[in-house]
Amino acid sequence: MLVWPAVRAGLRGRCPACGRGPLFEGFLKRRASCEACGFDLGAVETGDGAATFIMQIAGFLVGFSALAVEIAFSPPIWLHLIIWLPLVAGLALALMRPGKGLMTALQMLRQRSDDSPRETR
Repeated sequence: MLVWPAVRAGLRGRCPACGRGPLFEGFLKRRASCEACGFDLGAVETGDGAATFIMQIAGFLVGFSALAVEIAFSPPIWLHLIIWLPLVAGLALALMRPGKGLMTALQMLRQRSDDSPRETR
């Protein structure tokens, strides 16, 4: 399995094994198996890795943007709350599904590489 097609399929919410079947049933609930190829998606465990990375990315982007705005313009605190809280929530929600798909694809690739025989020297 090539890395980039699996990663691209995961980011698009498709099965990383075939790239055709949907990866999710709901917003973040992963299907038990792929409808197109029958790959067991339940065997690929991602844990909370996607949520951790997404929170760090969204927090970094919004936190440093808020700091730059504070230094440049010094707006009142209520304006910061009105702008940055919905932005960090929206950014986290927008990145969560592609992030979970990416983590699923990477975990699938890692499991497959662990299962393949390795050459010894």
